[in-house]
Amino acid sequence: MKRRIVMSMLAGATLLASTLLGAAPARSADVPAEFGTDWHDPVTAAPPIEKPSGRSCRVTLAQAQFRDFTPYRGTYAPPKGCGDRWSKVVLRLDGKVKGRQYDRLGYLHVGGVEILRTSTPEPSPDGIAWSVEKDVTRYSDTFRHAQDVEMLIGNVVDDTYTGVIDVKVTLTFYAGRPAAVPDRVLTLGEGNTLTTPRNSERILAEVYATGSGGGCEEFWYLAVPDKAPYSCQADGGPYREVQIKVDGQLAGIAAPFPHVWTGGWSNPFLWYVVPGPRAFDVKPIEYDLTPFAGLLNDGRPHRVDVSVVGVPEGQSGWSAPVDVLVWQDAKSDRVTGKLTVHKAGDLANSSTYTAGSPERVDTDAGHRLTVAGYVDTSHGRVTTTVNRSLANTSKHVWTDGENTDTLDATWTDDESVTVEGRGPARTTATHRTYTMDGSITIGTDDRLRTVLSLGDRTVVAESAGGRRAVRSRLDDTVSGDAAWTLNVPRDQRHAVGTTSERYRLYGSGRCYDRTLTAVQGVLTEDRSGC
Repeated sequence: MKRRIVMSMLAGATLLASTLLGAAPARSADVPAEFGTDWHDPVTAAPPIEKPSGRSCRVTLAQAQFRDFTPYRGTYAPPKGCGDRWSKVVLRLDGKVKGRQYDRLGYLHVGGVEILRTSTPEPSPDGIAWSVEKDVTRYSDTFRHAQDVEMLIGNVVDDTYTGVIDVKVTLTFYAGRPAAVPDRVLTLGEGNTLTTPRNSERILAEVYATGSGGGCEEFWYLAVPDKAPYSCQADGGPYREVQIKVDGQLAGIAAPFPHVWTGGWSNPFLWYVVPGPRAFDVKPIEYDLTPFAGLLNDGRPHRVDVSVVGVPEGQSGWSAPVDVLVWQDAKSDRVTGKLTVHKAGDLANSSTYTAGSPERVDTDAGHRLTVAGYVDTSHGRVTTTVNRSLANTSKHVWTDGENTDTLDATWTDDESVTVEGRGPARTTATHRTYTMDGSITIGTDDRLRTVLSLGDRTVVAESAGGRRAVRSRLDDTVSGDAAWTLNVPRDQRHAVGTTSERYRLYGSGRCYDRTLTAVQGVLTEDRSGC
């Protein structure tokens, strides 16, 4: 219980990130023996957003200081001078905070559409600044019209937690040849209902799923069966699955990403400079709902529900807002179709507790779903088949009092989407692997140490007519080792920590490879390969 209390106190939630280029890396002689009152601004190894040359227009979306849970509300108007079709739209968030503060989770809505989910870094007493960039071109339909804007980074400011979160968010529109984007971007209506245009021929749902809020669901991957003596319990153990249903019928399954926010694993000293994967860039889960287009296109509202399997009844802590992206048949007023295949496998979830010293829980879980359907369009019948297969294995070991706590876990989320019609069949196969391997120990001297490695890997292969056309691979790995002393004033913690990130991206003739290392808050390595 002692270790769980520490984790809950130090971890709040996090939002979205970008690449920040700071000063040149320091020499080893310039690295302090322990953390001081200031450190390098947050930086990630992810590649910067590529931006077209030529004319651009910038619009301020939001500018606010967050002290509590009052949302910022404003209005948006489309830019002037760059037309209403753009080659790219880039969102940028610039933030600053100083003093003492938890990490905080936030969102940004334009016209009700969630275009950003992000979290914040924890500040130094002297203050930090950070920036986040995101390609939001796919929401162009929303940006073509005047809209209401709502943003919130829920925060608490008092005598102890003094950090006021000061942010400015802009959109930059790049003129030029318009990008291929969805024709419509929709949100769910009252009662979680969705009414699509009657000529929709492709439908995707985006779900920004995050477990957060300071309770056990923030650390869902550490949950154990009820009979095990551990501070976070769930009858089915740690397995979580994000499901989407259409009119009560299972339409999509996905593995949630195991986010670690910047206070996570009881050790903010791991994350002050280099955050965990996606900690500042919460990517949405995507579900291809095209097999259900024939049903959805009848002009009536249909209920769309998102739920998280495995959450104990009555337990809060998950947020799962939904955007729906629609491509329409420009030459047809009505597209009809039918769901032809729906095969949901049994959800397998074995979470076995072994009593002893140490205690242990082994989890082996997974699920499969296949859906297929066709639409009759102006260019012929098009059939879409979606196969998705999930798996999760983990080994969780801890001692009495949770003073030693270890987890070794892997999640896989394999998906293939095959489209037949209008030429050779085209298949996009996506293999996602998320890994977490770490330990927390608290010694008799109240010295807490965290050693942790996180992996975010995706391989995408595209083929046409059975012949592979494109293959890409992303590998983002963050590892760290940090220690500090509990139950003493801040200036007596004697905190030390080393964190490294390597981000690699290959495919279609592209190679990106960047490595960062921070020691005691000082950036000591910033190296690019390729």
